[in-house]
Amino acid sequence: MLKKAAKILSKSLAALLLIFLLALLVTSVTPIYDFAEAKPFSGPDIFNPYKRAETDTLQYWKRANFHTHTRVKGPLNECEYWPAETDERYRRFGYDIVTFSNHNELTVHPYDSTLQVNVYEHGINLFKYHKLVFGCRSVNRFDHLIPFFASQRQFQLELLGRESDFIQLNHPLRTNFTSKRIMQRLEGYRIMELDSGKSTENEYWDWALSAGRYSFGLANDDLHHPDRSNCIAVRCNFLHTPSARYEDLKATLLRGDYYAMRVPDYGHGDWETKYARNRRLPAIRTIGLWGDTIRIALTQRADSIKVTGQHHTTLSLVRDTTAAEYVMKPGDPYARITAYFPDGEVIYSNPFARYDAAVSATPYAEPSYRVHIPQTILFNLLIVVLCAGVILVFRKVVVKW
Repeated sequence: MLKKAAKILSKSLAALLLIFLLALLVTSVTPIYDFAEAKPFSGPDIFNPYKRAETDTLQYWKRANFHTHTRVKGPLNECEYWPAETDERYRRFGYDIVTFSNHNELTVHPYDSTLQVNVYEHGINLFKYHKLVFGCRSVNRFDHLIPFFASQRQFQLELLGRESDFIQLNHPLRTNFTSKRIMQRLEGYRIMELDSGKSTENEYWDWALSAGRYSFGLANDDLHHPDRSNCIAVRCNFLHTPSARYEDLKATLLRGDYYAMRVPDYGHGDWETKYARNRRLPAIRTIGLWGDTIRIALTQRADSIKVTGQHHTTLSLVRDTTAAEYVMKPGDPYARITAYFPDGEVIYSNPFARYDAAVSATPYAEPSYRVHIPQTILFNLLIVVLCAGVILVFRKVVVKW
């Protein structure tokens, strides 16, 4: 009896293994790309993402979180709180904009249809290769179970880009097997999610920027637990936008006049302290480009203000100040600012970068990769052969067992 039960169990486990291997192989299908050559930004002009916010316009900045999970209908949930409850908690901290980005689901705004933003987090793969997809009408459910190769990740960006207004590349620091080589190759996303772990360096952003892949930066909570003080209101963004309506958000997010921020968990569980301190955050008073000089002024004194450039090089560092400036040299492809404050707050600017204003509106370039047809045929033919081999082994070894 035990021998028979063990045999049934073994066959069942073998069948599950077969299903997993076939799912892995089938979802590995992809074109193989010849990626565009990595080239530093160049051109006679310097792109200024803060052109509309160069004067003292502190009152126009609106606080936002774009990566928010909530409870949804059905048994599978990553959060126990419904959208209205989650939104209400964010409002207590002074947030003006909250969008709901549940996995593979478009979430309806809980109380104001004029604030509806069609955005979802794409990706259920084992590597946590996730993207925020903005301005889509439906959810694309195709995914690679293990997106190991750059071509697989690019294929996803290509598919999602056809169906949306723009894409954010989520938490690269927490995405398994995200190498410098991959970040230098990927194209087609407009926003990079920053500060997605313990590091404030955002080196993966510089890998992409140094290869000429321009993107803006957002820092988000990636919220799953609004009842935990160390999970909510610890990342945010300040947008120079007239409203929280999608058309205004879209224009602002594609224009770049916003900055990202890390916020400490004030009070460490003392909610009243956390609420109060979140209403007194340090902020950017002015930022912009005057000639070839980048300038920033802050509302509170920073421990240091750092300017980072090509290959994650520190171009400038000033300490104990409320303002800084940096003159972009002819050999500087780009420069971005990070301000560090005494209590642990960190502000990240969008990159100032060289480009040719007569050719394009921003340094962002449309994807220019090409499909390598022979390699694509061989790669996908190999997948077919492996599928057939797995099935054959299963039939010979397991079925006749």
